[in-house]
Amino acid sequence: MSAAKNNKPASSPTIALNRQATHEYFIEERFEAGLVLEGWEVKSLRAGRAQLKESYVILKNGEAWLLGAHLSPLTSASTHIEPDPTRTRKLLLHRQQLSRLIGQVERRGYTLVPLALYWSKGRAKLEMGLAKGKKLHDKRASEKDRDWQREKQRVMKQR
Repeated sequence: MSAAKNNKPASSPTIALNRQATHEYFIEERFEAGLVLEGWEVKSLRAGRAQLKESYVILKNGEAWLLGAHLSPLTSASTHIEPDPTRTRKLLLHRQQLSRLIGQVERRGYTLVPLALYWSKGRAKLEMGLAKGKKLHDKRASEKDRDWQREKQRVMKQR
């Protein structure tokens, strides 16, 4: 008998989305960053137990950090460590990207917002956006635009 690979159907590479980010901010540019994770965190990500809703990215001492992301620990993941679901996690970026982001955030007043958490070639990646905050009238305008697009699709579908 040969040891054949299990041909499991590929599940969605997306682990978690931050839908609130596009409502609260204008996303100007997107970046992909790796994450420094512990073993139990990888297991909970594989189970899809992550939430980015109230998380944000800060730049400190020339490094990027993810704060407030909640990874729920699995009950069977590990018995010898005490998991901290909202611990600060380091983000892995190229030095050139980091220096560019530091310049944008410190001088131009941009914010770094986590947008999505997903798998890429077996590694967990975070998509973050360089963003400017929306004012209330901007939120209303984008909501109005979205409603109009939906209505337009409905009308075109009926014809």
